[in-house]
Amino acid sequence: MHSDDKTSDARLSSAAVARNREPILEVLKTALDGSSRVLEIASGSGEHAVHFAAALPNVHWQPSDPEPRARASIAAWRDVAALDNLAGPIELNVLERPWSERDFDALVVINMLHISPWEASEALLGEAGARLPEGGVLFLYGPFQRDGVPTAPSNIAFDADLRRRDPSWGIRSLAAIRTLARANGLSIERIVEMPANNLSVVLRRRAA
Repeated sequence: MHSDDKTSDARLSSAAVARNREPILEVLKTALDGSSRVLEIASGSGEHAVHFAAALPNVHWQPSDPEPRARASIAAWRDVAALDNLAGPIELNVLERPWSERDFDALVVINMLHISPWEASEALLGEAGARLPEGGVLFLYGPFQRDGVPTAPSNIAFDADLRRRDPSWGIRSLAAIRTLARANGLSIERIVEMPANNLSVVLRRRAA
């Protein structure tokens, strides 16, 4: 998640969060029904974690991020929010497998896949398949390609810009995600059109 502004303390602030947190929450309310312990991957500023934990008081929310600056921001937002169900941030890099964190029954990943190498997607779905309980949810949010084409003209330009910045980045194909999910015992349950040409993708761990 990109954090483009800074408050007067360690809290980072992302304009994108203010725009997308309510639409994402509406999907999560259904997707996480029955979940009790969420591990959020690449939590960024921590604003999503605070918003979702406040709205879902019966869900224990565990934010994580590999970057020290992001974890400092998450901790600062958590201190202000003072929510009993929001844990302190942990350091977690999806590529460093197996993950040290094991206590979760759902995974939430917002705006990570397109700004990380494909190996990160492979690691994410591999760990999800290995660690989620039967019926456990993996929630993905961000831009995707459908039928090999980004979902909007603006995303075509965005994809080109991402690849200029880092050749290993780029908007991921839903077909590739579906294939990777199937190989790891997961299936796509629901795809929801979201504002700004993004998608919410709800995957679920199949029975072994």
